[in-house]
Amino acid sequence: MQFPKALLIDGKLRAEATGGRIQLIEPATEQPMCEVPAAGKPEVDEALEAASRAFATTRWARVPAPQRSGVLLKVATLIREHAEHLAQLEARNAGKPIGDARWEINAGARCFEYYAGAVSALLGETIPTSGEGFDYTLRVPVGVVAAIVPWNFPFLMACWKVAPALVTGNSVVLKPASLTPLTALELGRLALEAGVPAGILQVLAGPGSEIGDYLVAHPRTRKIAFTGETSTGARIMKLAADDLKRVSLELGGKSPNIIFADADIDAAAAAAPMSVFANTGQDCCARSRVLVEAPAYKRFVEGFVAATRALVVGDPLDEKSQIGPMISKGQRERVEAYIDEARNSGGRILIGGDRPRAKGWYLAPTIIDGLDSHARACQEEIFGPVACVIPFRDEAEAIRLANDTVYGLAGSLWTRDLERGLRVARAVETGVLSVNTNSSVYQEAPFGGFKRSGFGRDLGLDAMRLYTETKNVFIRVRYT
Repeated sequence: MQFPKALLIDGKLRAEATGGRIQLIEPATEQPMCEVPAAGKPEVDEALEAASRAFATTRWARVPAPQRSGVLLKVATLIREHAEHLAQLEARNAGKPIGDARWEINAGARCFEYYAGAVSALLGETIPTSGEGFDYTLRVPVGVVAAIVPWNFPFLMACWKVAPALVTGNSVVLKPASLTPLTALELGRLALEAGVPAGILQVLAGPGSEIGDYLVAHPRTRKIAFTGETSTGARIMKLAADDLKRVSLELGGKSPNIIFADADIDAAAAAAPMSVFANTGQDCCARSRVLVEAPAYKRFVEGFVAATRALVVGDPLDEKSQIGPMISKGQRERVEAYIDEARNSGGRILIGGDRPRAKGWYLAPTIIDGLDSHARACQEEIFGPVACVIPFRDEAEAIRLANDTVYGLAGSLWTRDLERGLRVARAVETGVLSVNTNSSVYQEAPFGGFKRSGFGRDLGLDAMRLYTETKNVFIRVRYT
C-alpha cells in the first residue's frame, strides 16, 4: 500500500527533514513497515514562523465563519473518500482491528462536519452595564495552536483538536506520536487539498522529547492542546508557565465500572470486556477497576470471564478480530510486569496473562481478582488489557473505592434504582460517566477529566471555547 512520506510545512509537502527518519514497526508482525521524515528544531521554527505569519496575513480568522465551515466540510468529504486507505493505515500502524479503525476514521469525518456547523453557535453577548453605552463580547482565536496527540487513537484525536481549532480561526501545528504518524500526515495532505490556506495547518512527525518540548516552549506558540500521559502533561504545564500559554490537557485514567446487585448483571457482564479491553486496553477511558456489589460478585465475575473468553484476538486486518496487538514490545513488557506483580502479591489471574500468538505484540485480555484496592494494578494506569475486579459492601463503599484514585476521567455504573443512579453519578469524581452502558463519549458532548486526568474539554461546543479568548468591547453612547 502507499504510505505517507512527507511532513506538511507552510503549505508544502516535505520529504526530508533535519531529524533524519523514523522507522515504523508494524505491531502485528514486528517487521519494519515504512519510514517517515523526522522534524528537528529547524522544522519546528519554520512551521511556527509560517503558522504565525499565516495567522497574521491570510486573514483566516476574519474569513466569515460559513466560508471556514465550507473548507472543513471539504476536509470531511475527502476523509470519507479516502476512508478505507486511512483505516488500513491506522490498522497496520497502530495495531487496531480494521472494524475499529474504520469507525474511527468516519468519526473523524463527523468531527469536521460537526464543527463546520457548530461554529455558528459560538456566540458573544450584549451586557447591560453601569456606564452609558453599549457593551458586547466577542470570541476571538488565540493564535498559533500546538496540537499534540497520542498513539492510541492517532487519527481521531488529531481531528478532535484540529477541527475546532481551525474553524474558530486559529493556525495549528499538529504533532502526532512518533509511533503512529501516518494518518496525521495524510490528514495534513487532505486539508491542503481541501483548501486550508498554506501555513494554517502544519504536520510535524518527530520525537516528543526533542521537538515536542521545543514546540511547547517556543515563543510563537500561544496555546497547547495535549492528549497523553499524565506526567508528560505536568511537564507541558511547566514548560508553558513562563510564557503563560493557554493549556488544555486530556490525560490518564483509572476508571471505575460500578455494578450494583440490583443491576441487569448479565448485561453488565456481557458489556464489561469491551469497556476495558477494546483497543487492547490502550485507552485512558478503560473501565479497568471493576467494582461489584458482594451479592452479585460471583455471578458477575463468571459472566465477565465467559464474555472475555469469547473475544477474538487476531490480525488487525482480519474482519473477525476484536482485539489486536499492543503498540510496541516495550508497552507489552510494561503491562506484563504489572500482571506478574499482581500474581506475586496474591492476585488470582482468572483469565489471560499470556501471549496468545507467537508473532506480534499480542497480550491476552486479563482479569485479576483477590487484590487489595491499593495494589499498584488497582491504582496505576496500566494502559493494557488488564482489569481488576474488587467487591464492595454498599453504596458508600462503592463511592469511596471509585474515588480512591488520583485520576478522574471516565466511568460507568449499573443499577435499576434511578435515585441511586443519580446519587452515585453525582458523587463519583469523574469528568464523564455513563449509567447502564459503558458508552459515554459523544461528538456532541464535552469530554475531559477531573484531578490528574487533566482539565479543559474536547468535543461538543466546549471544545471551540478552548481555542478562543473572550474580548469585551464597550462603546460610549449618549442616549439623552
